[in-house]
Amino acid sequence: MNCIIIDDDPLSRKVLEQYIDRTEYLTLIHSFSDAVEAINKFKNEEEIHLIFLDIEMPEMSGIDFLNSLKAQPLVIIVSSKEKYALEAFSYNVTDYILKPAYYARFYRAVERAKSQFQQPVHTDQPKNEERERDEIFIKNKAALIRLKYDDILWIEALENYVVFHTFDKKYTINFTMKSMVSKLPSHRFIRAHRSYIINRDKFEMIEDNSIIVKTKTGSKIIPIGKHYKEDLMNKIVQLGK
Repeated sequence: MNCIIIDDDPLSRKVLEQYIDRTEYLTLIHSFSDAVEAINKFKNEEEIHLIFLDIEMPEMSGIDFLNSLKAQPLVIIVSSKEKYALEAFSYNVTDYILKPAYYARFYRAVERAKSQFQQPVHTDQPKNEERERDEIFIKNKAALIRLKYDDILWIEALENYVVFHTFDKKYTINFTMKSMVSKLPSHRFIRAHRSYIINRDKFEMIEDNSIIVKTKTGSKIIPIGKHYKEDLMNKIVQLGK
């Protein structure tokens, strides 16, 4: 896999260069100190399969760089800050490594990239839509947690927080419901109420103006808001077509 590094921190670049050199299936094409230089050379270089990208950089941030790409290769974020993780994963990045990056963590990330790279390509799909994510990363206290979409039963608004409910646990993060809607795939999650988003594969029935979801301790009754009912029912009906 041909890869490049974009990071304004020389020590971080050196570490990543050494890790890439130790990994048999990776070939380093370039190591850039800023995103502007990378964009200027990106068009004419041989095909790039994987980018190791920092977020906080002068002139152009890592997020700005991702926005500039028409066709996005696989991307692994390597950042000193956790706060960009949720936004970064909305760009379908492969993984998010916190600095300092240790080789064991680096290797897990590139193995994940290798697995995605080896997936069959469908020529009728845009490159950045070939690999649909099946998970979201959430910051819970001091931890960054990988949460599979299939494990989420529903998401509930709680003032300036949202709560992810799974069969066994719940996770509370500082995030708004409106922003959460934009981060989740609309074909997997449906807004049922101003305070609730449901996983449409996880509820048992709709009864009157309520949705019944099975939980570990019984059932959860989720109200359906009148402003959301029509859209919800249209999406549910589509499952049977």
